[in-house]
Amino acid sequence: MKQYQRIAIGLILTVFCAQTSMAQNSYDEIFKVADNVLANTSFKIINSETKDLYDSSEGLKVSENYEFESPYNAWQYWNGVLAIGMINLSEVSGDDKYKEYALKCYNLMFDNLDYFGKQYNAGIRKQCMYQFFEMGLLDHCGAMSAGLCDVYDIDSQKRYKEYLDKAANYIETKELRFGDGTLVRRVPKQMTLWADDLYMSVPFLARMSKITGDSKYIEDAVLQVKNFNKYLYNEYNDLYYHCYYSDNQQNGVAHWGRCNGWVVMAEVELLSLLPQDHPKRADLIKILEQHIIGISRYQDYSGMWHQLINKPDSYLESSSTAMFVYGIAKAVNEGWINPSYANIAYSGWDGLVEKIQDDGQVQDICIGTGIRDNIRFYYDRPTKLNDIHGLGAVLLAGAEMKKLDMLMTKKK
Repeated sequence: MKQYQRIAIGLILTVFCAQTSMAQNSYDEIFKVADNVLANTSFKIINSETKDLYDSSEGLKVSENYEFESPYNAWQYWNGVLAIGMINLSEVSGDDKYKEYALKCYNLMFDNLDYFGKQYNAGIRKQCMYQFFEMGLLDHCGAMSAGLCDVYDIDSQKRYKEYLDKAANYIETKELRFGDGTLVRRVPKQMTLWADDLYMSVPFLARMSKITGDSKYIEDAVLQVKNFNKYLYNEYNDLYYHCYYSDNQQNGVAHWGRCNGWVVMAEVELLSLLPQDHPKRADLIKILEQHIIGISRYQDYSGMWHQLINKPDSYLESSSTAMFVYGIAKAVNEGWINPSYANIAYSGWDGLVEKIQDDGQVQDICIGTGIRDNIRFYYDRPTKLNDIHGLGAVLLAGAEMKKLDMLMTKKK
């Protein structure tokens, strides 16, 4: 990195000790978030018409009325991130209840596959499980498979491995790609690259390399990080565009916060599992560091980041802030970047904590967001209290900040 950039980042260390002191007392907030999820996950099946609850789908007739009562039990990508966050929180806290929660969620889904498979075959597309059977997009399998990999590492059920192999085969042989191997989408516009999909692919591919010992998965993950950077990275501000249109070879209009967050999280997940002697390691760290420099320039005084990173008149948004805090803290903890960057993460955490209510619900999380050519679409995208799109990232951020605080305490 250029010397003046290092000097500039180093100057912020004048307030480092104060930020560290503030952050040390705020980590209980992360347990409020996790415990709120635990308290609101029923592990039940509900009849949406009668409101009757069931422990199992066994004996139920095939009907569109039956689904999991809790959205936390659904086969949706955000719950894969949530599972990873819960397992990380167990590791840093020593409390097994969070890890056991993730295991119980996946076990419930697999225990009821027969019933929901019959639903799917009957043409019923309930949000809770249809994507498991559909497997037509990275959204359907990538993040949930990454979470399943971490569960499988603890509870190595044969049925889990069978699904992981199926998902890996889908990504390898069926998912759309550019000629250079870059993973792309077929909807809403054919052959369009979404920044979100770096996370929907790379963490799973890297984990599959570890599980199987097959380097083809980690090499595909490396290829995706390099190619997404090639198509989506803006060298003038070190931010990523939300999308790239292959038909006119143009980027979309937005440096959307959460899509940049997905990229950062994917980058650190890959580096965590990449062999130390991999020839591309230095290049990948440079890609990550330049991205961190870019997002740090647009951090709000509060510590948060905006819905549109480079648009300070857009609202402060919690999921992207959590993702950036996690990525920066992990990069410092692992020694990939200079410890001076830690202050960016501390400031981000201080801002994020202000969005966590006493009951553990998180404010100002942008709801699910597609791509649009109109910048107003991103400005106007609503937030939703405790939207699940951001909860896994908040848990990851809190767990990693606890590690960072322990690291910085040792260095004093």
